[in-house]
Amino acid sequence: MKEWFISGGSLFMSILTILLVIVVAVSVYFVVSITSGKAKEKTNFRHQLKYVKSIGLFTMITGILGQLIGLMDAFSAIQQAGDISQSIIAGGLKISMITTLTGIIIYLISIAIWFLLDLWYQKTLTS
Repeated sequence: MKEWFISGGSLFMSILTILLVIVVAVSVYFVVSITSGKAKEKTNFRHQLKYVKSIGLFTMITGILGQLIGLMDAFSAIQQAGDISQSIIAGGLKISMITTLTGIIIYLISIAIWFLLDLWYQKTLTS
């Protein structure tokens, strides 16, 4: 995991990690709201649940941005170097996809959390 973080680039991987922590923190807030019954008092609580999904989407877009910036740097280096072997290019492409993959994984986690929280909230309304 540590190698994954370092290989992906510390700047964008740090941003993605912070966004993951924010997704978890917001989710915990909504869990506490549902369990304490405060969610029933709010009229727009279901709309607020979408924040989890929105932060996850922002995380995925940040991962894609990290990949694109990495690819631009890599292509600049290839252009300056001239002749580069295909294995070096393939290795660079593999490394550049780490931020995108991490962003997509966090997005999928946020969608799953949003879906479960929404189901739980709807169930508490009917009971």
